[in-house]
Amino acid sequence: MTSTLDSGPVRAEIAAMLAAADAQEPELHAMLAEVAPDGGVSETELAPHLRDAWISVPREVGELLAMLVRSTGARTVVEFGTSFGVSTVFLAAALRDNGGGTVVSTEIERSKADAARAHLTASGLSDLAEIRVGDALETLRDLPSDVDLLLLDGWSELYLPVLSVVEPRLRAGALVVADDTSLFPDTLAAYLAHVRDGGGYRSVALGVGDGVELSIRG
Repeated sequence: MTSTLDSGPVRAEIAAMLAAADAQEPELHAMLAEVAPDGGVSETELAPHLRDAWISVPREVGELLAMLVRSTGARTVVEFGTSFGVSTVFLAAALRDNGGGTVVSTEIERSKADAARAHLTASGLSDLAEIRVGDALETLRDLPSDVDLLLLDGWSELYLPVLSVVEPRLRAGALVVADDTSLFPDTLAAYLAHVRDGGGYRSVALGVGDGVELSIRG
């Protein structure tokens, strides 16, 4: 089966973005070691230092996201945490294979949102994505009904609040994908309790990337 991910512009753009993210890793780790040597700093406190950080999904998580969108026939996808748009390109490419749709993505840093739009344009996927700039608790209040998939990949302390905003729009059987769960077990304890224990979901932890929690809305 031919996939949009295999097309020249998309393949090239993803490779360039992931290479840029990899190249930045040493600088990013050095900065974090200086700013938060004991790790005792919240993500929001780190935010001013991460305005230019890629913080992108690795290829295997991007591939997983595309597979989930493709296999479910999703048409409406919501993403919390655009960053430079790596995951957004994977999601939009899968929507193209589904015959169309929209990724509604939100990013608090305008410069990152602008860069993500440029990457989507270079990939030929800009018609499949809407990037909103601002606080996700506000930008995601106005959404289409029947959201098929929600990706949580911003500040982990906001996963549960963002889910609460989007939850009324999730169709029965919608998927919720929370990234980086192994990095922030304490911060995500309430979120994980919600999707695992009586919040109306069935949920499983996947050992992909830095941990992914995959949940289905009942």
